[in-house]
This record gives sequence, C-alpha cells and structure tokens, in this order.
Amino acid sequence: MVSTEHTSKQFDAELEAVRARVLQMGGLVESQIRLAIEALVNGDVPLMNRIINDDHRVNAMEVEIDESCNQIIARRQPAAGDLRMVMTVIKTITDLERIGDEAEKIARMGKLLAQRNSLILPRYTEIKHAADLALDMLHKSLDAFARLDLAYAAQVVRQDELVDEEFRTIMRYLITFMMEDPRTISTALEILFVAKAIERIGDHAKNMSEYVIYMVKGKDVRHVTVEEIEREVLE
Repeated sequence: MVSTEHTSKQFDAELEAVRARVLQMGGLVESQIRLAIEALVNGDVPLMNRIINDDHRVNAMEVEIDESCNQIIARRQPAAGDLRMVMTVIKTITDLERIGDEAEKIARMGKLLAQRNSLILPRYTEIKHAADLALDMLHKSLDAFARLDLAYAAQVVRQDELVDEEFRTIMRYLITFMMEDPRTISTALEILFVAKAIERIGDHAKNMSEYVIYMVKGKDVRHVTVEEIEREVLE
C-alpha cells in the first residue's frame, strides 16, 4: 500500500512538472509574439533578428516536453483523466511550437518591410489591434490550461471569430491599396503575411482551449459550433 501511494505521488509530481513546463513554454511563446509586434511597429531590426534566432528555444522545449510525455506513457501507462492530460499536453505543445513559428514569420516580414522605403504607410494600427486580440486568446488559453477553467476556454473559442473578422478587414484594406497603386503590392503582401500569421496564432490558441475542454470533459469539441461548446461548458 505504501509503495503504491509512493508511486502515485511520484506520478503526480511528474504530471505536475510537465504541466509547469508547458506553461513555461507558453510564456516564452507569448513573449516572442509581443516582441515581434513591437519590433514590427518600431522597425527594430536587431530585435527582429533576436526573435528569429530564439526560435530554436521554443523548438527545443517542444522536443523535451514531448519526450517526457512519451516516457510517462511508456512507464506509467496512464488511464482515463491522466491519459487525457498527457494527450492534451502533446497537442498543446505542437500548437505552441507553431505559434513560435508565426512569431518568427512576423519578424522576417518585419525585416523586409524595414529594409524597403515603403510607398504606403504600413497599417500597423489594425495589425496591433488584431495582435492584441490574438495575444489575449493565447493568454486565456494558457490560463484555462493552468486552472482547468472551462469558461475561459469557451471565451477563447468565441474570440477567434473577432480575430478572423480583423484579418478580413485588413485584407480588404490592402486589396484596395494594391488595386489603386500597383507599386504598393510587395509591401501590402508582406503586411498581409503578418496579418495571416496573427490570424493563425488565434487559430492555435483556439485549438489549445478546445484541448482543455477535452481534458476536463472527455469530449472532442474541435468540429462543433461555438454555441455547442458554450452549452457543453455550462453543463
């Protein structure tokens, strides 16, 4: 009995350590996006280079956490809720790594924009607004993961619609610019790539929130409506 209890406590400690590493990785990715947007708005090329060079840190954390999860599955053979937690971690770190890639992409586009004497003033007000929304989604999805907060998770899924709408607004604006003056096409496309990266960050944050609902409720809500998710969370 004592031995089983000891093993159980060790297992709990391993799960907790993995959860803590996910939140650490989330904090790093969040910081990468904030800095990428700051560098873009200020035309800060050295900061853009730093973000690009730091992407390997995010990748290394994904590999390390994934390895820990594989060891837990092999050694502990977790069942039910514990297995859902491990599976949620594996899926979450994949999305976090991809968000890190989007931060790097924003920095790369920022370098191209900074190097060119833009014929149009880049529309960074809308970009910044969309980025703030996506960052809020990421922060809430990490909070939902940390506290198993289903209300927060549902909010993130709802917010994704706002980020999508912001992306469509930016795209319409840029298309108008390109049609009016073909010389603006290269610059407009680079800004559009930035906007698309932000929209993808929102998508990944939404995925992460859906995994939290799966972890707590044991129900896959990836392909259901926002209203159904909200009903599921309130049950």
